[in-house]
Amino acid sequence: MPRPPASLPHLPPPSPLATVPGLAARAQAMRRFNRFYTRQIGALREGLLQSPYSLTQVRLLYELAHRDGLSATTLGRELGLDGGYLSRTLAGFEKQGLLRKAPAPADARQNILSLTPKGRKLFAPLEQRSQQEAEALLGALAPPAQARLVEAMQAIEQLVEPGAAGASSCLIRSHQPGDIGWVISRHGALYVQEYGWDISFEALVAEIAGRFISKFDPQWEYCWIAERDGVNVGSVFLVRESKQVAKLRLLIVDPAARGIKLGQRLVDECIRFARSKGYRKLTLWTNDCLHAARRIYQEAGFVLVKEEKHHSFGVDLVGQNWELKL
Repeated sequence: MPRPPASLPHLPPPSPLATVPGLAARAQAMRRFNRFYTRQIGALREGLLQSPYSLTQVRLLYELAHRDGLSATTLGRELGLDGGYLSRTLAGFEKQGLLRKAPAPADARQNILSLTPKGRKLFAPLEQRSQQEAEALLGALAPPAQARLVEAMQAIEQLVEPGAAGASSCLIRSHQPGDIGWVISRHGALYVQEYGWDISFEALVAEIAGRFISKFDPQWEYCWIAERDGVNVGSVFLVRESKQVAKLRLLIVDPAARGIKLGQRLVDECIRFARSKGYRKLTLWTNDCLHAARRIYQEAGFVLVKEEKHHSFGVDLVGQNWELKL
């Protein structure tokens, strides 16, 4: 038998797993699904989301838009990208004025990457189109089928990469009938248990939530509900204050879902939506005793702009106003 040309790589020896009954057929089924799904999400198009950018380029823009403190090394490692390709792509972004570099505080040999205002403006419609395409795909299904599809996707993620489950094990969806009542009830119960606040806090939450429903503008506002195994475990709201300012409200994570960065994921969703709608600033009000929430806001880039002592909900508190420039 003639030897293969030197320019072609030699195939590796057969894997011991090749003898596992049914494995080959399952691998073929997996490859068929991959071909189906890449077509469904438009990964085969020359430009993704009606843009001149490839799937990999849009993914890089996504990571840069939603995460702070990223270096090229971290990006390459987490996304499994070739170093040369990554370097050329980032250089192209920089040349287009989409990317800025700054020396890392702890290591001047590393650069911290971030999108410029021009880069964020360019990415915002891509984010919106991606959301619209996903909603169109899901919208063709009845709600039970939507839930089944998302659960199947979560199962794939958890089986293939168990360590990455975390907050992704929760379904993040828009509110449905009954959810607003849960938000009010859970706030009332948790805040009396954990902080000793009286029922007047539940009344305030009911007022905020009721106003959201009665004046809900789906074009500019949103409510995210986190659900795990069919049970609500978190929420956050975005409400419109003006054409340029939105307000983050009613962030809550049930104790059963804490420690998996779900609060961070909910806040990230809120920030992403605000940017996609063209808001220039996101504000919120909280109290200094809510340490976990404040840490999430700080890590997301919010800045404390005002503090004021007050007596509310039966206790002495220090109210805080935070802002995030978008």
